Amino acid sequence: MHPNAVMLAVVLLGNLMLPFISAQNEPKINASDQTILSADTPIKPVTLQCNLTTAHTPHKESFWVKNGKEITNTRTEQRNTAYRIAKPRADDSGEYMCVYTFDMAPNANATIEVKAKPDITGHKRSENKNEGENGMLYCKSVGYPHPTWTWRKVDGTSYTDIDNSTGRFFITIRDNYTELNILNLDINTDPGIYQCNATNVIGNTAETTILRVRSNLAPLWPFLGVLAEIIILVVIIVVYEKRKTPDDIIDDDEPVGPMKTNSTNNHKDKNIRQRNTK
Repeated sequence: MHPNAVMLAVVLLGNLMLPFISAQNEPKINASDQTILSADTPIKPVTLQCNLTTAHTPHKESFWVKNGKEITNTRTEQRNTAYRIAKPRADDSGEYMCVYTFDMAPNANATIEVKAKPDITGHKRSENKNEGENGMLYCKSVGYPHPTWTWRKVDGTSYTDIDNSTGRFFITIRDNYTELNILNLDINTDPGIYQCNATNVIGNTAETTILRVRSNLAPLWPFLGVLAEIIILVVIIVVYEKRKTPDDIIDDDEPVGPMKTNSTNNHKDKNIRQRNTK
């Protein structure tokens, strides 16, 4: 066989074996299984564990990451590492990773999922708008995996699903957050109870918001109320004046003070005659 052909065969064989050799040299990490947080059972501490069982180069240190961000105060030089959640809640759920660093090799990691059903932590209890304005309702949640969001309008025991097909309703979804925007509010059809629903593989939860739509005349209502009170008062005064009895009206021809009697006048005449005789 030609020497060049032998050399080419060796190179090809080496390229074929390289992935296998690299896989054999990768560190081995034993990690805890996924954990599911239950809201129906008493709260118990949760401990996530990782153990670096095999490494062909000395490892430097390890640390923990949640949803892509390093958790502070978790760095250690031990091969066995643990992260403890003392009072786990829905907002403690997420994707955790134990990460091992090496001086002469790339980092190695293992992923542990902590799952929980969605818990809606923020929403509007009510929204008050004038007709013709735009309304915005929102809901935000914690829990993992990220939920699937839906919006409904509730009418008693029935409901109507809302989507983006009407041209006035627009739903926005970003992981654990959703918005419902309603354009050009209609006072006849839009007021009511709206429900946001969050669902993942663990469970679902929902919250409601009351939307009120007021008439454009609403700002004038206080003024109209005062005006109505004034009109009613004027009407009462006019009716009262018209219903007065004739005895309540003083005749201008009648004397104001008491009249002197004839006996008084006669008494004065008598006194005058007596003084004249003297």
